[in-house]
Amino acid sequence: MFDQAVGVLRSRLTALWPFGRTVVPAADTPGAAPAPAKARTAADPARGPHAKAAARHRRAALAWDRTELSTVGTAGPDVRITEHEVAVPGHPSVRVRIYHPPVAGGAPVPAVLAFYGGAFRIGGIDYPTTDASYRRRCVDAHVAVAAVAYALAPEHRYPTQVEQAYAALDWLMGAAGELGIDPSRIGVQGISAGGCLAAALTIVNRDRAKHPLMLQLLEVPVVDLTGSHLDLGAMRALGIPRFLTVRELRSVARTYLTHPRDAREAYASPLRAASHEGLPPAVILTAEYDPLRGDGDAYGAALRAAGVDASVVRYQGVTHDTVIFTGVLPAARRWHDDAVTALRRLHD
Repeated sequence: MFDQAVGVLRSRLTALWPFGRTVVPAADTPGAAPAPAKARTAADPARGPHAKAAARHRRAALAWDRTELSTVGTAGPDVRITEHEVAVPGHPSVRVRIYHPPVAGGAPVPAVLAFYGGAFRIGGIDYPTTDASYRRRCVDAHVAVAAVAYALAPEHRYPTQVEQAYAALDWLMGAAGELGIDPSRIGVQGISAGGCLAAALTIVNRDRAKHPLMLQLLEVPVVDLTGSHLDLGAMRALGIPRFLTVRELRSVARTYLTHPRDAREAYASPLRAASHEGLPPAVILTAEYDPLRGDGDAYGAALRAAGVDASVVRYQGVTHDTVIFTGVLPAARRWHDDAVTALRRLHD
């Protein structure tokens, strides 16, 4: 399995990085001067050569993802889907797609609010591997999956994505009855950057509405954008230089955050919250050959120290994107099964 994992990772390094299908926009290359304040507005990044370069990168990533699903992934089953547009005060509205499991007799079902990965700047609910994963989890766990198409950086920066996440949760709770969802059995899930948003959402929710959340499922999450908990040993084992790992996280943070100091805020880096008390039970999944494994370990420890039921499982011999490779890696299929088992807690 080690040889398989290493081969998969090394074959992807020229276009992808283990934080998850990331591309560094030209304006955020290491060593570049920070963009002036005007360039950091929501409107400006939509024009000019940097925006065109980002669009090309995203098209290439989407094509790559399509190939991944057909060659190493597993297609998802047909399910009923509904699309919704949710208003977000002070920020762009957000699209939420709900994957509905088959229901006998119209009984309400549990639901999970889901956030995809991609270093905050690439990916989406329309990516084939992401869509397939949501379909499979919807059917296998028998839960409605409410997938949030949050805005991408650098066109939209923190806290836009967090506010969109909170608006989506607030909307889901209010609309649960008409959607066939049980509002008392709702959780959140997120992978990589999406894990950051899911974890942050539980803190925002605790600080504001206090909607009842039963679960947070966090997969290879980044929860400290200062980089203080990066586990560089994971990359050394693959012969990847330390500076590449550190540079990548800095690039991710610089693209997503408006100011470097934002990395110390709880809603940007959930691990840095002053308190983790009162958060929902957590299942955290990490990978041996992933520098973010340290984030997952530290977050699980912080939750447990605050009295939160939290478990951390590290999959040996695998990398950050292993969950995608269900067509070729037994570990990826086990990962899927374990995620489904966690989601089934929502039926309790």
